[in-house]
Amino acid sequence: MQTPISRQVDIAIVGGGLVGASLGCVLAPLIERHGLSVAVIEAAPVLDSVAAPWQPSFDARSSAIAQGSAERFRAMGLWSVMAEQAAAILRIHVSERGRLGVTRLTAAELGQPALGYVVPNAWMGRVMHRRLTELPIDWHCPARVEAITPEAEGYRLALSDGCTLRAGLTVLADGGRSGLKEQLGIASDAAPYDQVALIANVEMSRPHDGVAYERFTREGPIALLPLPGQQMALVWTHPAGREKPRLALGDGDFLAELQQAFGDRAGRFRRIGSRHAYPLTLVTARETIRPGLAVLGNAAHSLHPVAGQGFNLALRGVTDLAAALELALTGGEPLGGMLTLRDFEARRIVDRHQVIRFSDGLVRLFGIDNGLLAHARAAGLVGLNLLGPLRRGLARRAMGLER
Repeated sequence: MQTPISRQVDIAIVGGGLVGASLGCVLAPLIERHGLSVAVIEAAPVLDSVAAPWQPSFDARSSAIAQGSAERFRAMGLWSVMAEQAAAILRIHVSERGRLGVTRLTAAELGQPALGYVVPNAWMGRVMHRRLTELPIDWHCPARVEAITPEAEGYRLALSDGCTLRAGLTVLADGGRSGLKEQLGIASDAAPYDQVALIANVEMSRPHDGVAYERFTREGPIALLPLPGQQMALVWTHPAGREKPRLALGDGDFLAELQQAFGDRAGRFRRIGSRHAYPLTLVTARETIRPGLAVLGNAAHSLHPVAGQGFNLALRGVTDLAAALELALTGGEPLGGMLTLRDFEARRIVDRHQVIRFSDGLVRLFGIDNGLLAHARAAGLVGLNLLGPLRRGLARRAMGLER
């Protein structure tokens, strides 16, 4: 019979996906300078992919990384490698199907090398996990948190691998479906959009030249994001239920319907990878901090993909938590103390509120099928394109360069 193992750690990160791995990487200087003990608990066997040869897949899911997020990864020492598989977004083209209004944003007018980048999720994870293997981190992978219990100075975590962790600070970065929030009685507000995102990679008939498209249609927005070569990442929003017939179509028929819905602005759609569908709901946790506990990423907020801000918002949360922890270490405060965590929450609250309000408002504004409002939207897009300073200000905020 295996003897249960009990360990005391300063920080336990529940979730080794993109958000949890980002936190582990950004904590590297604090681990090295202050001797922090950090544990990461991840249910999927992600570390097996670190040493395997990299084989990019046509079907790999990708994320839009804002310029500000790229700078954060650069500060972690990761961007030079991460950029090897990144496609730069040099221009963004926003339009509404059947209307004349268009807004164009360019990196050149902002004096930036790019507005952002599109990076395969698997590659991002690989780069971060490789960095984490260089740190004295206590990995529990694959393992799940089977029970989480508050104690006087943090939380006790019972793991499926037989280990028990006692952590001064526990960070929930495991997405919104683990059930740990429910175990702790942390409620969330959920506002379903009654929409489903159909996601796939597509190959175009001509080079995309670094242009990302956001095309609003009657059914919902269609986003095309540049990938290496002539590939683009497709996010096609459907009213709930209407995605099912399209998922059942053959590739040729699906591409024909996509061409009809999007138009010819980006060229012809020639090939498509695997298609996946995800229901869309705005979810916000009512609490993101408690004594000894912080909530990050999709566990704290899940956004509509229309503005591509979900991971970028989460990454800013990661770096803000690290900044609050560094201040606590310098001042001798407990990492899980409420003084530390209120500092973290104060750094996050305005940014989180603004991004959620902007993303949600954009979905609802373009989701109203009203002729008069449609003309007003078109006029607004034209006006935004003409008003350079306003357009540039919105772009800098979306890029994560201003808050």
